[in-house]
Formats: sequence, structure tokens, C-alpha cells
Amino acid sequence: MTQPVSASWHDLVEELDRWADAGRVATFWWRDDDATEPAEELLRLISLCRSHNLHLALAVIPAVAGPALGSFLSMCSDVTVLQHGWSHANHAAPAAKKCELGAERPIKATMAELAEGRLVLEGLFGRRALPVLVPPWNRIDPGVMSRLADIGFTGLSTFGPSKGTPPNLTCVNTHVDPVAWRSGGGFLGDDQTLGMAVSHLRARRLGDVDAIEPTGLLTHHRIMDAATWAFTERFLRTTLSHPAARWLPPETLFGAA
Repeated sequence: MTQPVSASWHDLVEELDRWADAGRVATFWWRDDDATEPAEELLRLISLCRSHNLHLALAVIPAVAGPALGSFLSMCSDVTVLQHGWSHANHAAPAAKKCELGAERPIKATMAELAEGRLVLEGLFGRRALPVLVPPWNRIDPGVMSRLADIGFTGLSTFGPSKGTPPNLTCVNTHVDPVAWRSGGGFLGDDQTLGMAVSHLRARRLGDVDAIEPTGLLTHHRIMDAATWAFTERFLRTTLSHPAARWLPPETLFGAA
């Protein structure tokens, strides 16, 4: 197993300095997953977003989203909706990694659910719902991926540097996740989370990954503890204060602006 890369806040600023020295701008974007209702945590997330004048991509679970969320987001012009699978149900074998959009089920059933999800989100959010799929657990079978355009999807977002995406889909991934999933949740810690950010920024600058794909912050408002909230705010504040960093709205990234 590859050891996680560690980095400090100083390392983050130093990497952005290198972008500035090269006359380049490091782009970022923000995606939050698992939205279902206008809970207190979501209100806090949007408040944080607005306090920094940012735009948020909110991945909504169609099967359990309802009119309350639709009404709430109708007043949030700074929030764009992406589709988070269908019901966030795990269909993988017991010993396998969790996956809703895998090869374990007939592909027709999976595609039918995703198509229904598109209709649900369009009904709730109108044009604010982009035809962009966020697979639960950031996993999707290549066969499912290859048929997304057939049911109207134009974009895909998972985790890690983009690779192997069909040419008819715009892929914009996330790369920085502060949750310690392997240890049951909570904050992963500054060192490892900043390691993700600095590693992706450095790889972009050196041309080891797609330099155009912005570095994506991934949050999960429903499970964030105090330390994760604190990290997120400091990460936003640190990057926004640097002249070589710019945060982009999801509409721009997925060609809907």
C-alpha cells in the first residue's frame, strides 16, 4: 500500500508560490456529497460557501430528495445540483468495495434508475440540476460509464486524477477529501489532507496529470466533525488569499455557463 503523502500549510502556500513564479493560476472547485434535505449541516455549508463568495456543486441523491430540498435550493443561486447515483445503495458482493453502479446487476436496471434520477432532479431543481453524474463511493463500472451519454448525461465526477473517460463526457474529479474513511470517519488530519492537495497541485504543475483539471475539494456536510469544518474553512481562506489560486463555479467546468 502506498504511504499517504504528508504536507503542511506552509507546503500548500509554497506550492502556490511556485505556480505564481511560473506565471500560472492554480484552479480549484468544491463538491459536497450525499444531500437529501435542508438539514442544519447543509445550511452551515452554504453559509460557509457564501461567506467566501464561492459556488458549490451539491451531489443530491435522487431517490430520497424531496420538495423541501427543492424549495430551499431555489433560493440558493450559488448552488448547482449534480446527480449522486440513484439511491446510494450498495449492490456489491459482501467482500467487495461498496458500489452502486457496478457490474453486479443487469445494466438495463442500472441505466433505468439513473434515467429516472435525472427526471427527479430536473423536476425538483429545473435548470440548476446539471446532467452530471457523481457515482456513490466514487466508483462506476466502465460499461455503465460508456452508456451515460445515451441517457442524457454530459459530465462525470469521481475522485482522483481523471483518466479513461469516454470522449462524450466532461470529467472533472475531486482530489482532496478530509474524512478518515478507513478509520470510521472523523477528520483525516492536516498532514494527510494537505498532502492530497499539494500532491495534486504539484503533479499538475509538472505535467504528470492533466494540468487543466482543477483541484477538487470533496466534503460531506452530513458527517463533518468540528475539526473537519475547521480545516475546510482554513483551506478556503488560505487558497482564496493567494494570488495564484482561483476557485471556479461548477457551471463553468461542465460547460453549462
